[in-house]
Amino acid sequence: MKDNRSPVLSRSRIVAFVATCDAARAKAFYGDTLGLGCVSEDQFAVVFDAHGTPLRVSIVQEMTPAAHTVLGWEVDDIAAVVSQLAKSGVRFERYHVLEQDDLGVWTAPGGGRVAWFKDPDENILSITQPAEASR
Repeated sequence: MKDNRSPVLSRSRIVAFVATCDAARAKAFYGDTLGLGCVSEDQFAVVFDAHGTPLRVSIVQEMTPAAHTVLGWEVDDIAAVVSQLAKSGVRFERYHVLEQDDLGVWTAPGGGRVAWFKDPDENILSITQPAEASR
């Protein structure tokens, strides 16, 4: 079977985007609270280095946060990361339809573990420990 996919984007680096109405507040959250390095800032966005992936926090006049996760990080030890973020003031979300542990971590049927939290603009973010790292 012939592969008709164009190779154009398969070799290109992806850029992650999230919106904010308050650049200073977003810069403090993504930089100070989450520990991402700020690479640049102008009147349009604050850009962070998310382990080699540019995270462009676009400055907008108004926004409606998505009802789903917009950014996520894969971690090796979710309990340690949740604890560290909680000490920095991050509040983890609780969803009544999911069985979450005391830290707010849900274990998926396949064994992966996930916890969700929001940025200051109510964007839903997550951290995930893959199943193979959960064992």
